[in-house]
Amino acid sequence: MSKNLLDAPVEAAEIEKYLPHRYPFLLLDRVVHLELEPKKIIRAIKNVTINEPFFQGHFPGNPVMPGVLIIEAMAQAAGMLANLDASLQGKTGELYYLVKVDKAKFSKTVVPGDRLEIIVTQTRILRRMGFYQCEAQVDGQRVAVCEILCAGK
Repeated sequence: MSKNLLDAPVEAAEIEKYLPHRYPFLLLDRVVHLELEPKKIIRAIKNVTINEPFFQGHFPGNPVMPGVLIIEAMAQAAGMLANLDASLQGKTGELYYLVKVDKAKFSKTVVPGDRLEIIVTQTRILRRMGFYQCEAQVDGQRVAVCEILCAGK
């Protein structure tokens, strides 16, 4: 049985304690779920608004969130998973770099007003490298998936 280790959501100001990203590149607004047993899983939220700077050029008159930014949001959620896990073990987290993206697929567009839910599962750790299975959903429907590899430094 999974257990949410968060008493309350991790809000944006606290996310900044764990990730080096800042506006406009911090793409997570909230972490709503963290479990470490039997699997390490995190659920994070990105509220997509028309005020996002990338919508000015992607695409005028038809705003669509760029797929690479959806992947970046998934990578940031993986970084939060690693850092929150370390923090709960009394350790200091590392800075994680996105090293590889595999099997990225996009099935629906993400537009202003969408609430992007990001689910990341750690599949293994090997020599300071984390392997993650990622999925992004809007209203319970999958919009993107990928596998990522991140390395700690």
